[in-house]
Amino acid sequence: MATSEVSICNLALQKNGSGRIVSLTEDSPQARECNACYEAMRDLELRKHRWSFAIKRVSLPEDVTAPEFGPARYFTLPSDFLRLIEPDEATNYNTLDWRIESNAAGAKAIATNDAAPLEIRYVWRAIDPTVFDAAFVEALACRIALQTCEKLTQSNAKKADIREEYKDAIREARRTNAIEGVSAESPVDTWITARL
Repeated sequence: MATSEVSICNLALQKNGSGRIVSLTEDSPQARECNACYEAMRDLELRKHRWSFAIKRVSLPEDVTAPEFGPARYFTLPSDFLRLIEPDEATNYNTLDWRIESNAAGAKAIATNDAAPLEIRYVWRAIDPTVFDAAFVEALACRIALQTCEKLTQSNAKKADIREEYKDAIREARRTNAIEGVSAESPVDTWITARL
């Protein structure tokens, strides 16, 4: 069966012992609760971890308008941006100097002195459930079950069980490498290198 928003929500409802739904817009407590939290929980789970399927690379052009003071340039982030992972591997991490803020047009941007183009890796807002990794589907279903449990079951014991199931789903995703596990090399502090 193909993955869909409804199938993910039904997996969540199964975890907290609630009835299944046919549509997120149907008139039932289960559908209303799932509909109210699905997008927020999806984006939260995407943003929280480095899911392998949700990583993109992009080369950002410099904005026409520069910041009024401070960094010399703005680079507007893509509309599907959720979380910056890191600049390109070729970047010298010792001299990395940037921050995410709103540019003059009110869009989310990176303010920096780095020259254009700025190459970044980021977690994108994947909204098509058919691209989701199976481990992400399980984690998202657990997160939705946890979010809707109180309203649908009024059971603290059930909520505690689902919380443990969620933690297990994240552990399993890390183990199977659905969540990117290779950490970037830590920057070397100039205070330490000056003593060498």
